[in-house]
Amino acid sequence: MGILRSSPNTMARASAFRSYQLLLLLAAALAVVAFYYFGAERQSFSSTTRRLKETQASLNANRNDADLSSDTGAGHPDLYYHALMMFTKVDRNRGLQEKFRVALRSMAAHGGFADGEVLVLHFVSDAPSRELGERMLPELLRDATFRYEVVFHDVSTLTEKLFPIVEAMQKHFSAGSGAYYSDSIFFLSVAMHRIMPADLKQIVQLDLDLKYRSNIRELFQEFTRFPAGAVIGIAREMQPVYRHTFWQYRRENPKTAVGGPPPDGQPGFNSGVMLLDLEAMRRSALYNQLLEPARVARLADKYHFQGHLGDQDFFTMIGMEHPGLFHALDCGWNRQLCTWWREHGYGDVFQLYYQCDLPVRIYHGNCNTPIPDD
Repeated sequence: MGILRSSPNTMARASAFRSYQLLLLLAAALAVVAFYYFGAERQSFSSTTRRLKETQASLNANRNDADLSSDTGAGHPDLYYHALMMFTKVDRNRGLQEKFRVALRSMAAHGGFADGEVLVLHFVSDAPSRELGERMLPELLRDATFRYEVVFHDVSTLTEKLFPIVEAMQKHFSAGSGAYYSDSIFFLSVAMHRIMPADLKQIVQLDLDLKYRSNIRELFQEFTRFPAGAVIGIAREMQPVYRHTFWQYRRENPKTAVGGPPPDGQPGFNSGVMLLDLEAMRRSALYNQLLEPARVARLADKYHFQGHLGDQDFFTMIGMEHPGLFHALDCGWNRQLCTWWREHGYGDVFQLYYQCDLPVRIYHGNCNTPIPDD
């Protein structure tokens, strides 16, 4: 190296090198400040993350988990898997609290990640529910053998960002007669790619009324199976919900597959388990065009569509026109248990929608249906 050679320029080069080192150190310090100042504000990382990780480390101190230890080794950056759950009004609802316990305990019991991998749990929450979640999480995740971090997102802040994007579509897919401001949060998955940080590339959105029977890490592998052009992974609806919703279109088009049962029909989607490729959603000109109010209104008029299930209705409707935007998860990843429509006019065809012969990886206790014990 130049500074080790004997020459008349040695001292000058050494001085220049020291100046260069000082500049590098200054740049590094500024980068650290910028990361914590801007990154924390942008991503709303919770201060509870450190406490939860410390609690987990303490609880697992004597566990024999060498292959899943928190020591990732120098020079190997962590690999993050992101999962998001809605966690609002939980503080006043004992039923939701119990569902949360079932979901998190089963996730911890079956979850396993490799050395250097971290599961990041995002919760969209109001202040009282967040306080409750902070108290509950250390106990619910006590048996987790994997590293995790926790992020709380303020529901009011996200709603404010979402409303201008999804306001026009709410009248087509929301309960009630109008586009209510608070309804916007039920369309988070539709426009998450526009309001989350650009460096968040992929995320799984999960309902609270789930029970995991397999390693959640395997669900993330479904991203690698997306066909070209797909932006969202989602399972089909397992009741004749959309047979009913599309009744007028089906009457006008008696040979249509819209609303029909599998394997040849288009039964629609269920949003209890979703894989959102946020980067692909940002790049997809087609998907972003479908968010435009005129396009939404045109499709809703074509299909005579009036729903009340938020994002699930929107994805179902555009999926009738553009199935290539979606990667179909098999029924085992979202084994829905609700049978409401069997007793409400569709008993003759119900089983055509409800049947699932694949191993159950995630139970979904929708419409408050009890989930089987393991």
